[in-house]
Amino acid sequence: MLASKLLNDEWDINLDDTDISGIAYDSRLVEPGYVFVCISGFETDGHSFAASAAERGAALIVAEKGRSISASVPVCYVNDTRKTLADMACAFYGHPSDSFKLIGVTGTNGKTTVTYLIKSILEQAGCQVGIIGTNQNIIGDKVLLTKSTTPTTPNSLELQKIFTEMSESDAEYVVMEVSSHALELSRVRGCSFEVGIFTNLTRDHLDFHHTMKNYMLAKAKLFDQSKKGAINVDDEYGMMIREMHSGENFLTYGIKNECDVRAKDIKITPRGVNFTVVFEEKEYPMFLCIPGTFSVYNALSAVCACIQLGIDMETITNGLRAAVGVLGRVEVVPTDTDYTVIIDYAHTPDGLENIILAMKGFAKGRVITLFGCGGDRDSTKRAIMGEVAGRLSDFSIITSDNPRTEDPLKIIEMIEEGMKKTDGEYIVIPDRKKAIAYALDNAEAEDVVILAGKGQETYQIIGKEKIDFDERVVVFGHLNSKQGSGE
Repeated sequence: MLASKLLNDEWDINLDDTDISGIAYDSRLVEPGYVFVCISGFETDGHSFAASAAERGAALIVAEKGRSISASVPVCYVNDTRKTLADMACAFYGHPSDSFKLIGVTGTNGKTTVTYLIKSILEQAGCQVGIIGTNQNIIGDKVLLTKSTTPTTPNSLELQKIFTEMSESDAEYVVMEVSSHALELSRVRGCSFEVGIFTNLTRDHLDFHHTMKNYMLAKAKLFDQSKKGAINVDDEYGMMIREMHSGENFLTYGIKNECDVRAKDIKITPRGVNFTVVFEEKEYPMFLCIPGTFSVYNALSAVCACIQLGIDMETITNGLRAAVGVLGRVEVVPTDTDYTVIIDYAHTPDGLENIILAMKGFAKGRVITLFGCGGDRDSTKRAIMGEVAGRLSDFSIITSDNPRTEDPLKIIEMIEEGMKKTDGEYIVIPDRKKAIAYALDNAEAEDVVILAGKGQETYQIIGKEKIDFDERVVVFGHLNSKQGSGE
């Protein structure tokens, strides 16, 4: 592609229609004829690698104004290289998302589940649907990109590559999780969303946003790029976002407050949740196989979004009923035991409270909660999570999550500060594998053991090393070893 076609208005140098063969923001991925975009990251600064990119054959360097780049190729200076990267990626790949309808889901909790519920409903309507999110990127049943430690929402360049593959696979709809980081860092710049969805906002990522107001304003940016919206107005921040977009083509949903789409007659069982949706003075009985009040909110998100897409209520009802559980979200581990083991991604105070309350709703025995908190992330939630677990669980096991470069024992001490405010019984076992073994060895008939925090992840990050750690494998391995020893 000619450089003049990538970003007509912003080039501040004459490129003589230089032919561009690709785009990269990692100098190690530069090939001859590429544009190298210097991104100032949290750990490294791309401007430091401009000369290296030129040596690898870059035809052009894009840097931020105010920086001085010494390189053997032309350098274009722009106001914001993240925005420029997104704009260039859209142009280079030919705006692939224009070929399908894009649905964005933002919020602290529920994003992954909501994307899969919407996919189930749209497939019930006979549509080809793609998903981009925390667990995986898929089109139909085909996995496009295996997820590991990549962000919930890919960087703008990777996102446009994925959109291209979605388009080539004839996707009619793509449902994607949109994180606050993605919105703040221009990863979804250039994307037009048919429907934007807000699930909820609870304490998380304050290491990045610093205040809840900033966090909310970052989430609210999704609706500046959305033609229609679906907002949870039982959430105080949802109310604020709705007020910011009053008069626009939005539907509101909830259980408690006045709204357009409301759930009532909620009945939670171990099999799932039955409830009635009220919309335009008509009632629609529904069922979802994931138990818990939070599942009703997730379902309402999907219902609202699909109404906005013009899907009829019968198809919506059948699509929810056909939906299956999502890996790492209230996932029942199939153990041959007289107690139940649940794996859930809950890694925020609200998420932890939701899963514990959901299990207490039908557990005949104790609810045992095993959890930790990630290192190099928002530290303010640690004590709060300790207080939540101590207050609601019958017994808690505090352990490690992904400590990263922090001292795991220091993280645990911060969790204990909240735990000690309650009368909850607990034990500290820093080694997560040993902690899981302890939970299984001490579980009694009809107890529910919650392994919280890891969800779909199959690794632990200790220091800067990622090691294999799949809780399903750990559970089965320990139970098999007990059987082999005759216990």
